[in-house]
Amino acid sequence: MSKINLTKIDWTSVSILSLLIILGLGNIYSSSQAYLLESLLNYNAFTKQLIFVILSIIIFLFIQFLPFSFFIRYSSLLYVFSIISLICLFIFGNEVNGALAWYKFNGFSLQPSEFAKPITALALAKYLSDINSNLKTIQTQFYSFLIVLIPIILIGIQPDPGTIIIFLSFILVFYKVGLPSIYMNLFVGFILLFFTTIVFTPKYVLAFIILLVLIFIFFKKNMIKKTLIYGAIFSVLVLSVDFIFNNVFEQRHRDRFNVVIGLEQDNRGVGYNSNQSRIAFASGGILGEGFLKGSQTRGKFVPEQHTDYIFSTVGEEWGFLGATFIIFLYTYLMLRISKRADLQRNLFSKIYSYSTVTIIFTHYFVNIGMVIGLVPTIGIPLPFLSYGGSNLMAFILLFAIYIKLDSQRTSKWCLFIFVI
Repeated sequence: MSKINLTKIDWTSVSILSLLIILGLGNIYSSSQAYLLESLLNYNAFTKQLIFVILSIIIFLFIQFLPFSFFIRYSSLLYVFSIISLICLFIFGNEVNGALAWYKFNGFSLQPSEFAKPITALALAKYLSDINSNLKTIQTQFYSFLIVLIPIILIGIQPDPGTIIIFLSFILVFYKVGLPSIYMNLFVGFILLFFTTIVFTPKYVLAFIILLVLIFIFFKKNMIKKTLIYGAIFSVLVLSVDFIFNNVFEQRHRDRFNVVIGLEQDNRGVGYNSNQSRIAFASGGILGEGFLKGSQTRGKFVPEQHTDYIFSTVGEEWGFLGATFIIFLYTYLMLRISKRADLQRNLFSKIYSYSTVTIIFTHYFVNIGMVIGLVPTIGIPLPFLSYGGSNLMAFILLFAIYIKLDSQRTSKWCLFIFVI
């Protein structure tokens, strides 16, 4: 154990985190008030979340007492343990909402994929900060991608497409620390092709790609080879999108995508959650209907409102100004972490800090997109606000490690002397 230097802790970020958790408790209380009025001793969403908050505080404090070297020495071991916990789900796990992603213990559930996020961030930071690692080389790229790909495969089998999106966002970290731009071009291209292929069908998208290739060849004769390579890659991606959408995604996932992009209208079926969430959010107006006064919230019209749709409670009861305040807190927190990451002299800490802000941003962006109907419902909670023990404690673990590493910014540790 090491001593905590209180003067080096980023108290501004800790304060924002604490405020978000308190606001989250208030919104969870509001969305589950019908049960709370019966008895505060009942195991309802609010009382459970209070327990999770207490456990999270313990986790945060425990992390601060760990020595800096612990995270470097044991990151690989923690990663192996995380992968084993994902594998064991297929033997001891429980299925919830169609995904085999949970362990259950006496009324409480644990989702190991949530904890895999900060642990994968540690493993990546450990590998990429090694003196022999260089993202310009094929070998480093292969092993870096493999660190992320293994949990993606295991989570995809569950299946849990929402969590897969979080792991795919690690490419932003790779790009930030030196990954060649061609990979980012392919990643962005794949995202665009994913939606355009679903909307326009593969044959029309392939025809458009072929047309673009011919135009580039005609006008850019010095780039024929590069154009043909990109054309071939994007054509394969189009075919892979069609295969993934129709063979990997379950019908409920396909239906939700179709509703969001406007290919189907089903406000009473798969589109019910999103539609009711938009109604709740819009009904708040500028100032909101008031705490505990939201008609949609009180009427329980929004399913899972205390979890994935907690932001609709914010919009309904606090209105546009309240929602803007929450967005401001998240934006300031992410910008602050990103700025402090740039100032890190320690490569391990720098990479982990980039991973922290990437994970928070992806959750934040996708969740709010779900609430306002721009993204399909894929089970992504809003960090620190949404109900859930696994996601709260995992985010606190992610954030606590960042705070610990950031407090050591002036440390003269040399990462390369640590071996497992």
